[in-house]
Amino acid sequence: MSVTATILLLISAFTHAGWNFISKKEHPTQAFYLVANTIGVICVLPILCFYWNVIPLIPRSVWIIVVMSGFFLAAYLQALAGAYRTGDISIAYPMARALPVIFVFFFTLILGKGQMLGIWFVLGAILIVGGCIILPIQAFGDFNVSNYKSLCCFFAVLAAVGTAGYTVADDIALRYLREIPGRPFNPVEGTLVYMVLEGISCSLWQSVFVMFSSREQQRMTDVLQSYKRPAAMTGIGIYLSYGLVL
Repeated sequence: MSVTATILLLISAFTHAGWNFISKKEHPTQAFYLVANTIGVICVLPILCFYWNVIPLIPRSVWIIVVMSGFFLAAYLQALAGAYRTGDISIAYPMARALPVIFVFFFTLILGKGQMLGIWFVLGAILIVGGCIILPIQAFGDFNVSNYKSLCCFFAVLAAVGTAGYTVADDIALRYLREIPGRPFNPVEGTLVYMVLEGISCSLWQSVFVMFSSREQQRMTDVLQSYKRPAAMTGIGIYLSYGLVL
């Protein structure tokens, strides 16, 4: 990996942690993430203008996956908000980001897309799982199942499932995009277009979640009155961190 790529990944990692910290500190709710994600989508929406003439070439299978991945992403944000409301970010964030490594592995095996694992993957997975296990305890001697019977851990696991869901869906969709006859998108272009479509799908699913929850509707009022700026910063951070990874 080049020095430039390493620097961009580090900036992306700090940006990702930053928007998570902002959302945890300010107003961790689905309503907050709906506003944040919608603002982020608006910022990247112009990308579609450059590819408007080839969007009709996207196969129906990809559109179906866009709907599915949007649901998983919205569910991830819903669960992440729950984890941040009920626990500390030092526990919720690492668990929500680390556990998907394991879940994605099992999902790909179930779908028949798994590959032979290398020793470094196995060692890395063990370290990740081990780190997640020891996070909720104060000392190694305090290990007890009851330490994990908290809403924070429950929501963090749900967030990890959501992350694994949209990660696997994204991989399948991007493979389909790369196989479109005539190859109207190069790998980066296809990923950028898909990112915008997935973001739109996520906002639509979030709107459904908020619409059917009177509590989230009240929280939406609070966000629009008092938390627009941190929501905007969070939304920009979401898509900036993703864009830097690309």
